[in-house]
Amino acid sequence: MSQRVVVGLSGGVDSAVTAWLLKRQGHEVVGIFMKNWEDDDRPGNSANADDGYCTSNIDFIDAAAVADVIGIELEHVNFSADYKDRVFAEFLREYQAGRTPNPDVLCNAEIKFKAFLDHALRLGAEKIATGHYARVHRNETTRQHELLKGLDASKDQSYFLHRLNQAQLSKTLFPIGELHKTEVRRIASEIGLPNAKKKDSTGICFIGERPFRDFLNRYIAKEVGPIKDDAGRTIAEHQGLSFYTLGQRQGLGIGGVKGRPEEPWFVARKDIASNTLWVVQGHDHPWLQSRTLQADDASWIAGAPPARHGDSHYGAKTRYRQADAAACLQADADAAFQLDFDQPQWAVTPGQYAVLYDAQVCLGGGVISHAR
Repeated sequence: MSQRVVVGLSGGVDSAVTAWLLKRQGHEVVGIFMKNWEDDDRPGNSANADDGYCTSNIDFIDAAAVADVIGIELEHVNFSADYKDRVFAEFLREYQAGRTPNPDVLCNAEIKFKAFLDHALRLGAEKIATGHYARVHRNETTRQHELLKGLDASKDQSYFLHRLNQAQLSKTLFPIGELHKTEVRRIASEIGLPNAKKKDSTGICFIGERPFRDFLNRYIAKEVGPIKDDAGRTIAEHQGLSFYTLGQRQGLGIGGVKGRPEEPWFVARKDIASNTLWVVQGHDHPWLQSRTLQADDASWIAGAPPARHGDSHYGAKTRYRQADAAACLQADADAAFQLDFDQPQWAVTPGQYAVLYDAQVCLGGGVISHAR
């Protein structure tokens, strides 16, 4: 059945093939290019302050070229005000609290599947579509929509979509969720899309490829403090706890330490009260291993926690691209839960998301508050 579908065209190959597939299926397709960040609003900005990292204009040109080839309309919509209120403000609060947030998750929940969805519905859309590697399945037994992993396990993006709800999923299509990335590239080349060989973006959604510490320096004051090893000795000086994350190996500025072997150093703990960064040597140091985590601000796709608790095992991720780890869930009614893992997990990081799976089905997740 033909529907009016509004597609988020990012300028990348995944959303381009998404639009083409829907057009080929006979749908009335309209493209929207979302601008979610205004570089001109950054503190100390000048006319050339994007330093070559702002690609929004280039992406829009690519999206327009794709729309022309496919033969669909393209609208440019600025959601930057919504982004700053709903995503960036929370991003800064988390970093200032010493945690490491994942803004891409909130961007999906608050912008791409809320602000964008609302805008699309005002345009008369029956569905929206994006180029995410995930799938939506209607479970006729429970009469609920399920979020499934993308078939290409190496590209699956369900982790970033785990905060979507029933209303959002009921209006969403993920056409390339059934495909592998190689197939998406092949289709793009065969139909002559101008961005068929464009590289995938890897930066945080609003920061892009620019140096992260330089960007964060514009918004968070630098407060230097001691770096201590697991014996309590001060061995170096950090540039501000906000700039480091658990498990970090690069950029610590630690040279040779007398009496210690020439092994890599890793960030293991952050003590906000004393402004101390604790580091250890060795990837498998006990301080980097956790069997239990606590999470809050839980969001469940079905609207409630899974019914099976206690000894029932689920798969869980504490970061993107991590293999599912077997864990038991203890959830309560206060949007909080605990995961107990069968095997220790490495560098479980407060501020990141713990996401739960039942095989291919993404159940939801929450923000990691602490681990032990």
